[in-house]
Amino acid sequence: QVQLVESGGGLVQPGGSLRLSCAASGTIASIYNMGWYRQATGKQRDLVALISSGDSTNYADSVKGRFTISKDNAKNTVYLQMNSLIPDDTAVYYCYGQIRTVSLGYQIYWGQGTQVTVSS
Repeated sequence: QVQLVESGGGLVQPGGSLRLSCAASGTIASIYNMGWYRQATGKQRDLVALISSGDSTNYADSVKGRFTISKDNAKNTVYLQMNSLIPDDTAVYYCYGQIRTVSLGYQIYWGQGTQVTVSS
């Protein structure tokens, strides 16, 4: 009933920038929060950044000052601007949403993931 579609991943050199986008579609009634998690090879999936319906944000310590999360409510889209990228940022980035549909209460949804590789 809800799909999260990511875009914007790729290969970038250390110090470079990327912008990820995630659009939510379906029978959406309201969005509690949306954000990004990431999973490096052989590691667990960890929070990167979240933004709530009230625009409060939460960042992992490792990305504070480098990454910025934002959203466009009219488009049900969340963005992650990633600057000063380092090799440790290499991972699959997953869009996350806690979303209420017209027929269900709040459920957690995930995107399919987009690869971000930081390498020279």
